[in-house]
Amino acid sequence: MTTVLPAPSTGAAAAACWVAEHLAGLVLEAPADIAASPRFRGGQGAADAALEAYEVSGYAARRNEVWPPERRGASGLSPFIRHGLLGLPRVWDHVEDGPARDRRKFRDELLWQEYSRHLYARVGARSAAALRHRPARAPERWPDPWPRDMACVDLTLGELERDGWLVNQTRMWLASQWTVRAGGEWSAGEDRFFAHLLDGSRAANRLGWQWVVGAGTGRPYGFSRAQVRKRAPGLCGGCLHDADCPIAAWPDAARGAAVPPVEGLRSDPDPEATAGPSDPIVVGEPDAVWLTAESLGDADPALVANPDLPAVFVFDEKLLGHLRLSAKRLCFLVETLADLATRREVQLHLGDPVDVLAGSSLAATFAPVPGWRRRSAALQLAAIYPWPWLVAPHGAAAGSFSAWRKNAREPAPREASLRFALDEPDRTSRW
Repeated sequence: MTTVLPAPSTGAAAAACWVAEHLAGLVLEAPADIAASPRFRGGQGAADAALEAYEVSGYAARRNEVWPPERRGASGLSPFIRHGLLGLPRVWDHVEDGPARDRRKFRDELLWQEYSRHLYARVGARSAAALRHRPARAPERWPDPWPRDMACVDLTLGELERDGWLVNQTRMWLASQWTVRAGGEWSAGEDRFFAHLLDGSRAANRLGWQWVVGAGTGRPYGFSRAQVRKRAPGLCGGCLHDADCPIAAWPDAARGAAVPPVEGLRSDPDPEATAGPSDPIVVGEPDAVWLTAESLGDADPALVANPDLPAVFVFDEKLLGHLRLSAKRLCFLVETLADLATRREVQLHLGDPVDVLAGSSLAATFAPVPGWRRRSAALQLAAIYPWPWLVAPHGAAAGSFSAWRKNAREPAPREASLRFALDEPDRTSRW
């Protein structure tokens, strides 16, 4: 069964009302609690404004600062990057004139995002098992792996649940507390993150959690009071456990056992299939542009090439019912689609994308995710446009960032020398 949905009005409040009316049974929250993130607005205009306002100076020194918020140096661009409102090449170029140290560090993080996409595109759903080490089992056991009576956890969970976004440092705190210290299953914690994060993707989110448990390196990341005092000075003073902190000492976590890598981790026999087409493939006359959550920006290649065609987006009813995402994630998407609808025709549906789009001749931009490949194989694609990679996928080893980077082409614009911090013992750069 499919449902044609009305076009939403613009704005956060309108998006929340629209989600409450049409998607309420598919989200975490009760209808009365559905709301957009108070921090992030969806839409190309919001993305452009955020990038224009972003100044990379000071990023290297402040990107991991947590509290108070005015000390932070994180860009906050990740929700727009996640949904294709800001492409990685554009963001890469934006910081070209920034201080060299800050530019290098910021671009390292863009490359980490690109690496996660390459790995996910190559091994797909098997990325959950794309490990070289099993996570070590933690000796500690906590009734609740994220106890809200700890000020550091309460602050961080509050931002996750309210805003749908966290700085890199607090993502590592929560992931390490859940797994390395409390012994929780990493995939369950990753699902909790995925439900709330506006930038949540199985590529970057999953890889970040695996890094924390030491799955790729055998070296778990330990969370302790030392990080809180360094990155959030003064926060511990107001904590119930200030005098008897349960994370005062470094967690006792051992290296996990090595496991055989999944197929595709050491090499990719068909990197061209992983990357998708390098040039448009046009075999017919499309009558609509198929949009996915991977690419909703005005610069989406299929949208650009077909400016007079309606754009069609399908809310996958079965998938959403399974995932039970926070409503703020869907509000962000709805606000983005409403913004796009001010510039061109947008058609919205609820149902199975293959059923909804059956019989249509479609133009689409290749997306490096398993769901796109599976659905596109069942649809009539008259035109497929290349994904805007920052670095083209290669067929060599991708079991770690540094192994992948050794064989990756350097993105444009070229620099005479790039130093990539992830090749060094930097334990703070994973999300």
